[in-house]
Amino acid sequence: MDFIFVLDILGVIAFSISGVLVAMRKGLDVFGILIIAFVTSVGGGTLRDVLIKANVSWLNNMTYVYVILITTIFAILLRNKLNYLRKSLFLFDTFGIGLYTVVGIEKAISAGLPPVICVAFGTMSACFGGVIRDILCNDIPVIFHKEIYATACILGGFAYFALTYFNLSQDLIFIISGVVVIAVRISAVVFKISLPRVY
Repeated sequence: MDFIFVLDILGVIAFSISGVLVAMRKGLDVFGILIIAFVTSVGGGTLRDVLIKANVSWLNNMTYVYVILITTIFAILLRNKLNYLRKSLFLFDTFGIGLYTVVGIEKAISAGLPPVICVAFGTMSACFGGVIRDILCNDIPVIFHKEIYATACILGGFAYFALTYFNLSQDLIFIISGVVVIAVRISAVVFKISLPRVY
């Protein structure tokens, strides 16, 4: 099985759970929860694929739809255990952006785009599903006002291209870059690091 596809599916699972947790916090019904899980999972990737004129992944592969449905059902059934986990939304969201950043970069590279644009597409893939989720749930998107979010994706993206200069396997580059995103975001929250605000 293709490694990028595996990462993509893991990202779908992480973001589906993130979407379910937000939707349940907002008191949405089952249909609403499913819609939020869906747009959180594939929103950023859909925008990316449309812009690079690639086949939209979930339209051509029902695995994505099945994974979202199954993950949503399990997240609802296990909601008490998920809610018991401290900062569970943060953890799933962070894991999701780490995975989707490298998936987005790889797909942009496949489209023949330059490195800086690839980093932008990786960031878009990781962040815009969450933006759509927050807008639909009547929240200010996390990317605009809270802890380091998009910046972590950008740093992970630059790490990806820096690592290509070393004699590393492609899979290892993917893993390290994703870990950079996750580590930067977690560190920013733990040490209360954020971008300056204008008042």
